[in-house]
Amino acid sequence: MNRHFFFFFFAMAALASGCSTQPPLAGTITIQADAEWKPMVYLIDPGRWDAVARSFAGTVIDSAAIAESGHFSFGKMPAVEGTILLELAVQRNALPFFANRLEESDPASANYCPIIWEPGKKLRVHAEAAAFQKTFSLENPSAENAALLQLRDLRLQAYSHSFSNLSPDVHAAEVLMDHAAALTAYQQALMEFASQTRHLLPALTAIRWAAPQGDYERLPEFLVAQAAKWQAQYPQHPWVAQLAATADPTKLPVLIGDVIPNFPLPMLNGDTLLLRQMLASRLTLLDLWASWCAPCRKENRNYLVPLWEQYHESGFQIIGYALDAGRQAWTSAIKKDGADRWLHASHLRGDDAPLFKALRISTIPANFLIDHDGRVLAKNLHAEELRAFLDEYFEKK
Repeated sequence: MNRHFFFFFFAMAALASGCSTQPPLAGTITIQADAEWKPMVYLIDPGRWDAVARSFAGTVIDSAAIAESGHFSFGKMPAVEGTILLELAVQRNALPFFANRLEESDPASANYCPIIWEPGKKLRVHAEAAAFQKTFSLENPSAENAALLQLRDLRLQAYSHSFSNLSPDVHAAEVLMDHAAALTAYQQALMEFASQTRHLLPALTAIRWAAPQGDYERLPEFLVAQAAKWQAQYPQHPWVAQLAATADPTKLPVLIGDVIPNFPLPMLNGDTLLLRQMLASRLTLLDLWASWCAPCRKENRNYLVPLWEQYHESGFQIIGYALDAGRQAWTSAIKKDGADRWLHASHLRGDDAPLFKALRISTIPANFLIDHDGRVLAKNLHAEELRAFLDEYFEKK
């Protein structure tokens, strides 16, 4: 019995010793024999939430050679408490070398993938260099890493579904509107994930993937809601504090539920009127447009004219505010589109438009749907969405 006991003890000790020598992060990356990819993989620490998925922003903390067999390993990982998000990336030979370059134009060909590292755990990775993020997998992933991979799959599917059939000619009004609708659908999928998941770091990644350039002008209500959700659960997390700072309502466009600023507007007829002075008895559309904006012009003709005619007598008004610099182009567009039925204003200062600064926006077409008290009921509804909102609103009222 004693000999058996000692044999078992030493066998288990040897097994434990062997396990302890395994590298904390290792795996295989398949590289084709065309020399397009460097046989190296880079471990990147974003450092900040707003650097996640952002090219050239993270710090390269280590690199590992990829052997001919595809094997790589990192022998040492950051000494941290709790879990952190890192990024693994491969780089092309043909491009100027930057180890922290992240390719984001199409998720199917992205050259990096985020991972969640927890001290004491081991990560085993498998991927193909030519489609790194798309093919990235982990053996026995933790719940957080599994959520991150689920997000990756959802993102790939949403991107393919939204953008795969779009025309590359983005100059046509119809195509511009199609691209805007596709972006909205793509972002919606990521926003739903962030709203439903219980995992912080995957949610923060989803928020970054929804707006990789950090432009949340069209997503402010979502951003504010996410900040509130995660502040309640992780009030001490530094990335949550950074999210909350970005979601400061005073830095974001006027939100749904806010009262529209009572801004003085120079009108087409030469008068200057306060914005809330012009609100209709029931519903007003504040339309932000320009004579040179093709989607705006199309919406004037195809939607705003018929909607104004249908609902004006029921208490609907439109106030157009143009991001124009010249009076002739502005007035000509109003007449050509048949938009002279409703109210128009402009400071004729182009991109330096004071109302845009007051509303904290920069992108057109944009709009705000405002009740008779000046409260914003909805924003940025266009085409059939706008028609559906008005139909429902006036039917209920």
